[in-house]
Amino acid sequence: MRQEERIAMRHKLAIAAALAVLASPALAQSQGDWTLGFGIANVNPKSDNGTLAGGTVPVSIDDNTRPSITFEYFIRDNIGIEVLGALPFKHSIKSNGTEIGTVKHLPPVVSLQYHFDAHPRWKPFVGLGVNFTGFWDGEAKGPLAGSDLRVKNSWGLAAHLGVDHWINERSALRADLRWIDIGADVELNGQNIGTVDVDPVVVGISYVMKF
Repeated sequence: MRQEERIAMRHKLAIAAALAVLASPALAQSQGDWTLGFGIANVNPKSDNGTLAGGTVPVSIDDNTRPSITFEYFIRDNIGIEVLGALPFKHSIKSNGTEIGTVKHLPPVVSLQYHFDAHPRWKPFVGLGVNFTGFWDGEAKGPLAGSDLRVKNSWGLAAHLGVDHWINERSALRADLRWIDIGADVELNGQNIGTVDVDPVVVGISYVMKF
C-alpha cells in the first residue's frame, strides 16, 4: 500500500471513530430523572472503636453485610438528592476478643450528589450528606450477660464516592464507597459508660434503574 493510501485509510478510520463516539448515547442524568438501585452493602466499622467504663474496656465492632436500596431524584442536570436505605444490620461488640454484646442498627443517609458527565457510559459521582443511625435490640453477653445494654441513636455527616457503568439508557451497574460519622453513647443498666466511635466505611454494589 502506497503512502498516500495509508494516509487516506488513517483519515477514514479517524472519521469513523469520531462518528461512532458521536453516535453513542450520552446517557446523561437530566433534571427530573430519578433512579432506583438494589444491591448489597457491607458496613465495616473502623478498627479502633474506643473504650468504655472509664477507659478500662476497649471495644471493637465487627462488620455486617445486608441488602440495600437507593432512591435518587435529579433536581438539576447531573445533580441529585439520594436516600440510602437497607435491611437492619447486626453487629457484635467485643472487648479483647470476647463478645460482650450485640446490637442492630439502620443508617439511612440523605446526600446531595454530583455526577460527572465525563464519559458516555462511565459516570463517576461524589456526594455529601447527613446520616441518622438508629440502634435497637442491644443485648449484653459474656461477662455482661443479664445486664441492660443500650446504644443511643447518632447523627453525623456522610461522604459518598462511586461510579456507574451504564449498560444502556435505563440501567447501570454501580460500585461505591461511603464514610459515615457514627459516634454513639452506650448505657449499661441505665448508666452512661462511654461512647463507641463506629465511623464505618460502607462498600456497596448495586443495579440501578433510571426512570
